[in-house]
Amino acid sequence: MNTSVVIIDDEERMGQIIAIALQRNEYECHPFTDPAAALAHIETNATDVVITDLKMPDIDGLEVLSRVRQGSDPPPVILITAHGTVANAVAAMRDGAFDYVTKPFDNDELRAIVGRAAEVHRLRKENRNLRKDVGERYAPSSIVAESPPMRELLEILQRVAPSKATVLVQGESGTGKELVARLLHYWSNRVGEPFVAVNCKAFAEGVLESELFGHSKGAFTGATADRRGCFERAAEGTLFLDEIGEVSPDFQAKLLRVLQDREVLPVGAEQPRPMRARVVAATNRDLRAEVSSGNFREDLFFRLNVIPVQIAPLRERPADILPLAEFFLASYCRAEGRDLSFTGECIATLQQQRWSGNVRELENAIERAVVLATGTQIEAHDLMITPPASAQESSGGGVTLREHLDRETAGQVRQALAATNGNRGDAAEILGIERTTLYRLMRKHGID
Repeated sequence: MNTSVVIIDDEERMGQIIAIALQRNEYECHPFTDPAAALAHIETNATDVVITDLKMPDIDGLEVLSRVRQGSDPPPVILITAHGTVANAVAAMRDGAFDYVTKPFDNDELRAIVGRAAEVHRLRKENRNLRKDVGERYAPSSIVAESPPMRELLEILQRVAPSKATVLVQGESGTGKELVARLLHYWSNRVGEPFVAVNCKAFAEGVLESELFGHSKGAFTGATADRRGCFERAAEGTLFLDEIGEVSPDFQAKLLRVLQDREVLPVGAEQPRPMRARVVAATNRDLRAEVSSGNFREDLFFRLNVIPVQIAPLRERPADILPLAEFFLASYCRAEGRDLSFTGECIATLQQQRWSGNVRELENAIERAVVLATGTQIEAHDLMITPPASAQESSGGGVTLREHLDRETAGQVRQALAATNGNRGDAAEILGIERTTLYRLMRKHGID
C-alpha cells in the first residue's frame, strides 16, 4: 500500500506543488485548503504523514498538530514555515512535531523528511502490533492450565513477575521451563526490554564464558573486536540461563561473582561493567541433590534459588493433557489448512499415555498426527505413539530391556511404513533416521 500523505495549506497552489514533488516517490497525496476538512479526513482514513502550513487563518498548524496528536494512532506531523517563524516551528517540535521545512523548500529535502516520517510511523505501528500479539499470546487467560498444580504455578508467576528477584525453574525436559521464563518477562515491567535465552549445555566452557560475559579485542585468537556478552545484551530485560545444572565448577564460581556483585568482567577486560538484567535459571536436574553430591556449589544454588519454581510433569497433571492436545491441534490445523478432530479412541490413547517427554512430546505427536491423518478425524494410530506398557511388563515379566527396546523399535518402524503406504524414504523421514538405518532395522526385525 502506498504511503498516504495529507497536505494542508490555505494556498491551493502551494498544496499542489508539494503534492507534485511527493508523487515522484509514488506517495498518495491528499491536498486540502481547509484544515477542518483535512482533520475530518485524518479521523476516518489511514494516514501515514501530515504536512501542514504553520500560518493559516482560523486553524493554524499548531492547532492541527494538537488535534492530530489526540488520535489513537497519530501520524507524524511536518510543518511548512517561513524563515521568520522558524522559532515557532522549533517550539512546535518540542510539542511533538516530527520536523519542519522552510519556504522555499528543496524538493529532495522534503521527500527525504517525509520518507523518514513514514518509516517512523510504520515502525511504531509494527511495534504496537507486536506488543498486542505478545500481550494476547502471553495473557494469563491464553495459557492452557486446567490442573490445580498449573493454576497454582501461574498464580505464583503473576506475583513474582514484577519483582527483581532471581528465579530458579526446575522440571523435567519438555515441561515448559522456557515458557515460564518468558511469562516472568512479559508479565513484568521489563517487557519492553530484551529477552535473551542461552542454553548453557550448548557451549564449551571457554566459549560459554565469552558468550555470557563478552570479551575484549585481542583477548584470545580470533577476538578481532570487542563483543558484548548476553548479560550486557539483555540490558534491563531478562536473561534466561537454561541447563544451568550442566556448567563446570570453574564457571559456577564466575557466575556466582556476577550475581553477587551485579557486575560482569568480559574476557580480557580490565574494568567490570554493570549487570542490570534479571536472571532466570532452569534445569532438569535436582540441584539440591547435586549440591549434596558435590557437583554444584551450594552458595550459587542459594543465589539462584531465591524464588524456586517447580513444574510438575505432565503425567502428574492429567487434566492438562486433553486441553493441551486441543490447543496444539487447532494451531497445527491452521498451519496446514486442515479441519480435524480427535476420535474417542484417540482421546483415550492421549489420556492413557505417560508422556515421558512431557508437553514437548505431546506437541510433536499432535503435529505428526495432523500431517498423517487421511480423513477428517485423527485416529489413534496417526499419533504414532507406543501404548503404555502393561503392569506385567513394567514389573519385569521375563522381558529383558533389549527385548523391550527391539519390540518398541519394530513397532515404530511398522507404524511409519503403514502411515506412508510402504514408502521407505518418507518413513525414514518420519522416524528421523537415515534410509540405510531403516533398511537395517527392517532386516533385523523381519519387516517387509
